[in-house]
Amino acid sequence: MHVKSVIALFILGAAALSLIGNGFAEDTLKVAVVTGGHSYEKKPFEAMFRNFEGLECVFLEMEDQRGIFEDISQWPYKAVVLYNMTREISEKQQENFIKLLEQGVGFVVLHHAIAAFPDWPEYRKIAGTKYWLEDTVENGVMHPKSQWEEGVDMRLHVEDPAHPIMAGVNDFTVHDETYKGYDLEPDNHLILSCGEPGSQKEVAWTRTYRNAKICLIQPGHGSGAYSNENFQRMLRQAIQWVALK
Repeated sequence: MHVKSVIALFILGAAALSLIGNGFAEDTLKVAVVTGGHSYEKKPFEAMFRNFEGLECVFLEMEDQRGIFEDISQWPYKAVVLYNMTREISEKQQENFIKLLEQGVGFVVLHHAIAAFPDWPEYRKIAGTKYWLEDTVENGVMHPKSQWEEGVDMRLHVEDPAHPIMAGVNDFTVHDETYKGYDLEPDNHLILSCGEPGSQKEVAWTRTYRNAKICLIQPGHGSGAYSNENFQRMLRQAIQWVALK
């Protein structure tokens, strides 16, 4: 083989290794970032996603009963970040949502998306939690309205440093909004916790649903989180992890 060809192959191989050193594939991932039903700091939020290397993030707004999951015949996204708090989801969208999960499309449920689709029972099994928007009696059991508190310095602890999502993430503090009083599925795998009185202990976890990987991250209210390097790393790696089959 010609010397120049050998050198070229070496350079290409080294570049590929540098991209997969964290255990994730080197190909660019096309990601749907779903918003709607809740206000947020749009400019810094979108800037954060645009700065994620290896990800091509497309921002899609979901209104009640319309769009996004209505037609998935040409679905181009390997992962979905839910950052919506849309209340309603049609039966057709529910069916297509499940089909995507069966196809192995991974989902990251971020911050207020914990409370999306409150009347769709299956969403609890997908996200691994139920956030109660009001006092609710279910199967004879009273569930008090879940709580939230804005403007809290959340001291966050890495529970599973060996998990790929938490690679290079250290314990950190983020000025954000806490949630508390949501129910949890027993098979969630906890990766991040918070010890603040106004916060639920469990603030990030992974799980599987059908053929898909799921990660829920409770922090992520505003620019205090968007600008935090540990938060950015965790979110980017969560997207990459759920996209892996």
